[in-house]
Amino acid sequence: MADQIIICASCAANGAAPEGMDFADELRRLASDDPELSGIEIVTTPCLNVCADPVAMALRGEAKDVYLFSGVSPQADVADTLALLRLYVSAPAGTITDARAAGRLRHCLIGRVPAL
Repeated sequence: MADQIIICASCAANGAAPEGMDFADELRRLASDDPELSGIEIVTTPCLNVCADPVAMALRGEAKDVYLFSGVSPQADVADTLALLRLYVSAPAGTITDARAAGRLRHCLIGRVPAL
């Protein structure tokens, strides 16, 4: 399995349209120009069950830690998301030990499942 970022396609603030699909498309466009991110899969899912704090996304990879984030802003957090992806791709076993490069997203982390 390739490293993946999974973005909730149905996440939306009250009264707003879902933003996950457009966010994923923007990340795909930007990641396609970044050699460090050439192997990452950017996918969407119908729901990540974090509906109270949209937008939710997760990172996972084979034999890597899994991370779950909420409260991600598709407009404001694009650069931080790309930085987070670079950290994840380059991290042994997916364990990110210094997330400062991910900017605001390090405060959006709601869970980590260690690799087994």
